[in-house]
Amino acid sequence: MAISGSPKKLAQDIAEGFYMLSPPMLKQYTPQDMKTIIANLGIVTRDLRQVTISLEDVMALKMRNMKLSRLNQAEIVIRAHCKKYRIPL
Repeated sequence: MAISGSPKKLAQDIAEGFYMLSPPMLKQYTPQDMKTIIANLGIVTRDLRQVTISLEDVMALKMRNMKLSRLNQAEIVIRAHCKKYRIPL
């Protein structure tokens, strides 16, 4: 099944916490779709790291770190799924 909508929007939704990836959900995606999702997770991660936040704004730092954590976790889930089923990335 193809990715519904924009892959970058999917990565942004994962960062915001609106969408969570799990191994059963990944079965619907082709290997090419997973490569696209990982590439877009990297793009959104890079965009988040470029934003400069002052050290006094603790809540903004916390929100950015939570988004980065969600993106990292999604990438780990995809890579583990691909390793288990021997899907080359």
